[in-house]
Order: sequence, then C-alpha cells, then structure tokens
Amino acid sequence: MTPELTALTLAALLQAVQFLLYAVPANLELGPGYTMSARDREPSKQLSPKTARLGRALSNHFEGLILFTIAVLAITLSDQSTQVTAACAWTYLAARVLYIPAYYFGLRPGRSIIWAVGFAATLLMLLAALF
Repeated sequence: MTPELTALTLAALLQAVQFLLYAVPANLELGPGYTMSARDREPSKQLSPKTARLGRALSNHFEGLILFTIAVLAITLSDQSTQVTAACAWTYLAARVLYIPAYYFGLRPGRSIIWAVGFAATLLMLLAALF
C-alpha cells in the first residue's frame, strides 16, 4: 500500500472516531426520542456549543475527505507516489487530527490555519498528479 493510501485509510478511520466523538454527546444532549426519529423537525433543545462544534468539524472532514480521496486516487492510479506526495498525505492527516481539538476549543485563527495546511497539502497532491 502506498503511503498516500495508508494516510487515506487512517483518515477514514479518523472520520469514524470523529463521528463517535460527536454522536455520543449529541445523543446524550438531544435524547433518543429525537436522535432515533426521522428528524423531520428541529430538536426541542439546542446542542451545547462544544458538541455543535464537533458536528461542524465532522461535516468539514466529510467535505475535505472527498477532495483528499480524489488526490490520493489520482496519485496512486497514475503511479506517481513520491516522497513529496507522501509528505502531503501525512500532512493532511496530521492537520485533520489537529483540527478536531482546535475547532472544539474554538481556537482562532489556529483552526483556520490548520484547515489551510490540510487543504494546501491536498492541492499540492492534485498538482503533483497533473505535472
């Protein structure tokens, strides 16, 4: 397995961990009546600010993971894995790990800087696949 595919696999597992980090407190706060429903209505109470941040960080990872997956597939399928693309993949993964507590604790501008590092690493992988 290429380093990029390893990083992608770990990023997917991180997504699962991130889901649990959000789902457990969200279920405790909203109760099973709402979380097990079809959610056709808004919940009767709001999530705490930190749990809501975990939910937004989870959504953000879903969005970032799509682009990162494309980058990894482009690199892997074109057999263009290099030390640079491997470093970019590990940088993306590290940024995603750091993003969770940065978002949870509301670190500004740290959270945005961490996000930008992960995004830039993904873009560099895409560019490497083209050139």
